[in-house]
Amino acid sequence: MKILCVIPSRIRSTRLPRKPLLPIQGKPMIQWVYENARRCSLLTDVIVATDSDEIAQVVRGISGKVLMTDPELPTGSERVAAVAEQYPDMDVVINLQGDEPFIKPRMLEQLVAPYLAAEMPEMTTLAYPLEKDKYHEPGAVKVITDLQSNAIYFSRAPIPYFRIEGPAPVYHHMGLYAFRRDFLMLYKSLPQTPLEQAELLEQLRVLEHGYKIRVCLTEEKTMEINTPEEYEAAQLFKYVI
Repeated sequence: MKILCVIPSRIRSTRLPRKPLLPIQGKPMIQWVYENARRCSLLTDVIVATDSDEIAQVVRGISGKVLMTDPELPTGSERVAAVAEQYPDMDVVINLQGDEPFIKPRMLEQLVAPYLAAEMPEMTTLAYPLEKDKYHEPGAVKVITDLQSNAIYFSRAPIPYFRIEGPAPVYHHMGLYAFRRDFLMLYKSLPQTPLEQAELLEQLRVLEHGYKIRVCLTEEKTMEINTPEEYEAAQLFKYVI
């Protein structure tokens, strides 16, 4: 099976300017993401999709692959699709966000496990058990699933509402996706949807159009870098593969 990993990376960021180029423990964030993805032996290829010459220069400087994409593309997944169009021989395409410097190869393996088991879902994503103190936090995207591990809904709000305390599982969603390539080509043509626009969560577009997302579980979380505080914490983070 051929698996392409695309890392969409834009230089414009409102909360953390020039985020992909910021140094973490001596090397740019985008270099961390690229090198850690390359450590996953299941991947056929890894490519950075960017609209920035500066980002492209950094990636090429470590002998990485880059494709320049249209800066007007509205979402990361659409940038990923623009790259995947040029790789028709791929079976599965991963969207690995450029602010996941501490992604582990094991997590990418868990993300694509259904495809390797010949189940071939339209799309997969990754989640881990939600910590109780994150339940009311809008920055923590929650996901709930059906009994077959397909997503029912993603939300920044606390879901479900526990009228009675019980065992219903709630997971903390990671912004990491894998697509069957033919579905990714369809996804990029789907119009945006009301819930997607309300929550600003692009994965809701898939559910609103009637398709499924398989939620794969991992045991631990990564450290996403979205705020100056998270960036400072990353300087002291001990990464263990």
